[in-house]
Amino acid sequence: MYLSQQIAAHAVNQVLLGRNLTLALPTALAAFPQATPQQRGAAQDLSYGTLRFYGEVDAYLVQLLAKPLSDDRIHSILLVALYQLLHDKADAFTVVNQAVQAVSLLKRPAAKAWAKGLVNAILRNFLRQKETLASSLANNEMATYSYPQWWINKLKRQYPLHWQGMLLTGNTHPPMTLRVNRKKISLADYQQLLARQDIAATCLAGQALVLSKPVAVEKIPGFSDGVVSVQDYGAQLAAPLLDLKPGLRVLDACCAPGGKTGHILELGCTDLTALDADPSRLLRVQSNLARLQLPAQVIAGDAASSDWWDGVPFDRILADVPCTASGIVRRHVDIKWLRREADVASFVAQQARILPNLWRMLAKGGKLLYVSCSVFNEENQGQVDTFLQNNADATQLAVDSIAGADKLTQLNGQLIPSVAHDGFFYALLQKN
Repeated sequence: MYLSQQIAAHAVNQVLLGRNLTLALPTALAAFPQATPQQRGAAQDLSYGTLRFYGEVDAYLVQLLAKPLSDDRIHSILLVALYQLLHDKADAFTVVNQAVQAVSLLKRPAAKAWAKGLVNAILRNFLRQKETLASSLANNEMATYSYPQWWINKLKRQYPLHWQGMLLTGNTHPPMTLRVNRKKISLADYQQLLARQDIAATCLAGQALVLSKPVAVEKIPGFSDGVVSVQDYGAQLAAPLLDLKPGLRVLDACCAPGGKTGHILELGCTDLTALDADPSRLLRVQSNLARLQLPAQVIAGDAASSDWWDGVPFDRILADVPCTASGIVRRHVDIKWLRREADVASFVAQQARILPNLWRMLAKGGKLLYVSCSVFNEENQGQVDTFLQNNADATQLAVDSIAGADKLTQLNGQLIPSVAHDGFFYALLQKN
């Protein structure tokens, strides 16, 4: 399993240097082609786990080091090993030995006797002093919650009654939730289909089913034929909230990777424009539409610009704006460590360009659904309040009457991350 440690450490190191885990992990796996499928799977679990609890693991390592390590590869191997010793069920003796082996296989100068001795000594010191080290970290919030301190402070201010639960939920494994395509099968019939395959699932609301245990997508009945899609329960509120009706002209702005795009079409929309600024991400949208066998006009364009627009107003607009993604950290564990506090203001500025631009493309009487996967108020109701102050022709409608929303943990359109769903924000605006 030392190979799994090496791969995970490679990926973790890349993330700490600023690279996205979705890019870092495949690169790390490609660097070790000799790894077995089991080792590759273990490496992925170790990568996610180490980054999920990086705040805690790093706090322990800081205490164990007399001075910072000059070789970040050794540093990352120690992080992975400490994560295993703190959270994994692996035998401690085995974890230590594997970490020493992993260091010995690094290219020189890391693979020297002193490096192996250092790793061995640090990990064994941890095992001997674990209770004392834990006691000294009792008041360290970064170690307790595994989030940057600025993030913790922000949630304390904005969610005085919910902040601890939000942080803890963000460190759990996310559920695997399906969206059943009602154009092809009913929710009840699909649940029976799952039961026949011995896949346990629970009905939530709308077209949502949550699996008791995650299943590889290729093993999900009907997935390749567009019968069902994987989509968080909270994200499944977007399309119904648009209040779709036959004949409406609809824009899905910032549409990639296309989950909400497909849902809009499944609900009967026949005139949909799917827009995204990144042409490479639109390939994913087109792939999803092909799997669902549903048509849409897919356009590469910036939602903050109008050079792609034909001048004909839209009746409905979904503005799924770029954001910090602070509400989906349990699915994207690297976000906590890649984001900086200054990034919040940067996203707010970007959203403030997109929202007014899309608003002028909305027909009178039409509705725009502003969406983010953030839990930070500046990006959500704070952004909407500023927009409403500057646009007298806009009215914010209530969103709590949607079917199933009563089962969601929400505060005025803000979904508080829970066992059932991630942290999304919804504001439905109508043009007077």
